[in-house]
Amino acid sequence: MSVPAARGPLLLGVRHHGPGSARAVRAALEAARPRAVLIEGPPEGDALLPLAADPGMRPPVALLAHAADDPGRAAFWPLAGFSPEWAAIRWAQERDIPVRFIDLPAAHTLAAEPEARAPDTVRLDPLAVLAETAGYDDPERWWEDVVEHRGAGAADPKAAFEALGEAMGALREEYGDGGHARDLVREAYMRQRMRAARREFGEEYAVVCGAWHVPALRARTTAAADKALLTGLPKVKVETAWVPWTHRRLARAGGYGAGITSPGWYAHLFAARDRPVERWLTKVAGLLREEDRQVSSAHVIEAVRLAETLAAVRGRPLPGLTETLEAVRAVMCDGSDVPLALIEDRLVVGDVLGEVPDAAPVVPLQRDLTRRQRSLRLKAEARDRELELDLRKDTDAAKSLLLHRLRLLGIEWGTPAASRGSTGTFRETWRLRWEPELSVRVAEAGIWGTTVLAAATAKAESDAAGAGELGEVTALAERCLLAGLSEALPAVLRALADRAALDTDVARLAKALPALARSLRYGDVRGTDASALGTVAAGLAERICVALPVACAAGLDADAAAELRGHVDGVHGAIGLLGSQDLRERWSAVLRALAARDTVPGLIRGRAARLLLDDGRLPEEETARLMGLALSPASSPADAAGWIEGFAGGGGTLLVHDERLLGLIDAWLVSVPEGAFIDVLPLLRRTFGAYEPGVRRTLGELARRGPGRASALPGGALPGFAPTLDPTRADAVLPVLRLLLTPTPP
Repeated sequence: MSVPAARGPLLLGVRHHGPGSARAVRAALEAARPRAVLIEGPPEGDALLPLAADPGMRPPVALLAHAADDPGRAAFWPLAGFSPEWAAIRWAQERDIPVRFIDLPAAHTLAAEPEARAPDTVRLDPLAVLAETAGYDDPERWWEDVVEHRGAGAADPKAAFEALGEAMGALREEYGDGGHARDLVREAYMRQRMRAARREFGEEYAVVCGAWHVPALRARTTAAADKALLTGLPKVKVETAWVPWTHRRLARAGGYGAGITSPGWYAHLFAARDRPVERWLTKVAGLLREEDRQVSSAHVIEAVRLAETLAAVRGRPLPGLTETLEAVRAVMCDGSDVPLALIEDRLVVGDVLGEVPDAAPVVPLQRDLTRRQRSLRLKAEARDRELELDLRKDTDAAKSLLLHRLRLLGIEWGTPAASRGSTGTFRETWRLRWEPELSVRVAEAGIWGTTVLAAATAKAESDAAGAGELGEVTALAERCLLAGLSEALPAVLRALADRAALDTDVARLAKALPALARSLRYGDVRGTDASALGTVAAGLAERICVALPVACAAGLDADAAAELRGHVDGVHGAIGLLGSQDLRERWSAVLRALAARDTVPGLIRGRAARLLLDDGRLPEEETARLMGLALSPASSPADAAGWIEGFAGGGGTLLVHDERLLGLIDAWLVSVPEGAFIDVLPLLRRTFGAYEPGVRRTLGELARRGPGRASALPGGALPGFAPTLDPTRADAVLPVLRLLLTPTPP
C-alpha cells in the first residue's frame, strides 16, 4: 500500500454506525470544506438523496433496493442519526455541496450469486484484530476508548482518520482481502467514481467509507485494471426507496453484518453533547420507575460515582457501557439481572422506528397501506403491542379486515393472539410489530394490485387456482371471509367444489369441513355473506358420513387411528355448527355404527361412544354395556386401553359422577396381566395425566375407597354431591347464567 500524497482527496474511514465517527466526520468536513462528498452506498440512491433534507425524514431509515421483476430479491443500506454517512449527507446538503453514492451499483449486487468461500476461510474482523493488538479482549470497548470517548475538540480532526487508515493499511498488507473477496470488485468501482470526481472537482472532494476500504482507495491502480475487474458483472433492473428502519435491526444480534451491539446507547452518546453518563443513568432511573421500582435521585448519584470509579480502576478515559451497566446492576437493580435485561432491551438496544416523508417514492400498494393506517389510526411501531378489537364497531371491524388482508398477502404485521377477555366471536386480539423487512413484503405484494383490497382479492383468486389440496382451499375460504373478500369468494368456491368432487380421501374431507362450518356459523359477525358455502359444506358432510365407517374399519395402525380420532372430533363439532337436524341425525347414526363395530379400533369406538353420551343419544345402560364389552377379557389390553383413551380422554368429570363406569375401568385394570400392563401404561398415563388436578384427586380418593362403595357415605352420595337435585342451589346460578348469555349492546 502506498503512502498517501500530501495533496489528494480527503479519505474518512469510519465505522458504519458510530457516534464518535459521525462527530469526527462533521468536524473534518468543516475543516477541509471539500467541493463534493462521496459516500459508500449504491449509486441508484442518488436520486433519493434530496429527501434526506425533508423535515419528515427521521432516521433510522434504510435505502432499499430490489429487483424490479422480483421484489423479494432486495438489499438494505441502513442509516441511523449517529451514522457517519448520514452526518456527511446532512453536512453537504446544509451547504449545497454535491453528495453522491459511489459503492458498487445495486444492479450488480442483486444480480450476483451469494459469495462462496472455502470451508476453512475465516472472514477477518478488523476491529477485533486491532483491539487484540492493543491488549483489549472486547472490540466494542476498544472502539469506545479510542474513538467514541475522544474529545470533540481535537486539534486536528483528521488525525484519527489518518491513524485508523494506517492501521487498516497494515491489516490489508498482512491479510489481503481478509476473506471478503467481493470487496475487491466494490473497491474497483469506488476508484472509478473517484476518478470521475477528480475530473469534475479536482482533488477537493471527500470520501466517507468503511475504514477497511481506505487502503484500497489510496492504492495506485490503473483504470484499465479496475475496468477488467468490473467487466462481465451480471446486472438486473432495480428500484429504490427509503424505508423506515429500527434500532433493533441495527443490532448485530439481528443478523446485520455491519451491526453494533448497542444502538440505543450509541444514539444517546451522539445526542448527549455533555455529561452522557449522568443523562444515561437518569434515563435508566425513569424506566425503572415506570416499572414500579423504587429508584431515587440518590441512586442515580451513587451509580454515577460507581461507574466513574470502575472506569478509573480499569484505566478507561470515561465510563463505557460496561461500567454503567455494572453500576446499574449494583445500585439500582439490587444485583439482579432481571431488571437489567429490561434496561438492555429498552435502552441499550431500543425500539426506535424511523419515519419517511410522504414525498418518498413507494409502490402504490405501500401508499394505499399508509393511507389506511392513518385513517384507522394504526401506527406502525417497532415494539410488540396488543390490539383488542370489538367487531361490532365499524372502526375496529375495518382494522380487522386490513390486518387479515395483509396476512393473506404475506405481510405479517399483526398475528392473532388469544383474547384475555371475552371469547365471543365479536372479539379479536392481535399482536402488532412492524419489522423493516415488511417493506419488502409490501413491494412483493405490489404485483397483485395497487390497493390492499385489490391485491388481497387477486392473491386469493390465484391461491385458489393453484391450491393442491382440498384443505388449502377451505382454509383460504375461511381467510377470505375473515378478510371480507366477497369478490374473491366465487373463484374460491369454484375451486372448492371442483376439488371436493374429486377428492376421495375421507381424512382430507374431514379436515376440510371444520373451516367451512366456522365460516358458515361466524361469517355474519363481519357482515360477509357466507351462505354460498352451505351447499358445499352439506355435500362434504354427506360424503364423510358415507365414507368414514369404511375408512375406520380398514386395519388402521395406532398412528392412523389417532389421526382419524382427531378428524371425528372435528367433524362432530362442525356438524354441530352447521345446524342441520338431518345432518345431526345422520352423523349420530354413523357414531353408533362406529361404537358398535368390533373391527373399528378401540380408540375410535371409545370416542364415538363418548360423543353420543355427551349429546344424550346413548343411554347410560348402553354406555356401560359397550364399556363392558370393550374391557372384557376377550379384548386385547392395547385395544381396551385405546377404548379408555378415546372415551375418557379430554376430561374425567364423567368418571367422577358415574361410579359404574369408573368401576368397570377399575375392574379391568386389576385384571390386566403384568406383562401387558407395562405395554398399556403409557396410554393410560396419557389419558389420566391430562385431567385437572382436582379431578385426579377425586378419582384417586374414589379408587382408594373402591368404586361402587358410595353407599358407605352418609346419604349414599359422593363427596360434594347430593343423591338428588337441590332446586334451591340450582336456581341460584340462574342470574349469573342470564348475565353471561345476554348479548352486550353495541
